[in-house]
Amino acid sequence: MATADWDEVTYIRKKQPKASQLRSQQAINSAQRQGLTVETSKKYDGGHNRQVKGDKNTAKLDRETEELHHDTVSLDVSKLIQQARSEKKLTQKDLATKINEKAHLITEYENGKAIPNQQVLAKMERVLGMKLRGKDKGQPLGGPKK
Repeated sequence: MATADWDEVTYIRKKQPKASQLRSQQAINSAQRQGLTVETSKKYDGGHNRQVKGDKNTAKLDRETEELHHDTVSLDVSKLIQQARSEKKLTQKDLATKINEKAHLITEYENGKAIPNQQVLAKMERVLGMKLRGKDKGQPLGGPKK
C-alpha cells in the first residue's frame, strides 16, 4: 500500500478565471491570438441607473421663457363634428367604431382638446360626408358633380 502524506496537497486542475477576468482586454487579446472564438455583445444603454433618458433639448426647453403648448382642434371644427354626427344619428362610440378609433378620441375632438391628426380627420370626413379641413369647412364632401 502506498502511504499518503496528509500535509501535502495536490491540485489536479487550475482554478477557473473569474468572469471579470474573462472579459478583460488582455483575455480577449490572448483568445484571439490562440484562434478561439470571441463573442462580444453590448447592452443597449447598460450600466446606467436611470429610468428616463434625457434629451439634449430638455435644458433648452427649460430655459425658454414663453409658454409652450400644442395646437388643439378649433371650436368650429368640433361643432361641425358634433352637428354632422347628430344628423347621421350616430353616437360617439358608433363614430369611433366606424373610423377604428377609441370613443375617448371622439370626445376629445368634440370638446376641442385633441391635437389634430390629419389621418383621423380624413376618416371622420369620409364617415360624416363633410369637409373638416381647409377653407371650405362644413361643405359636403366630394364637391360638385360633373
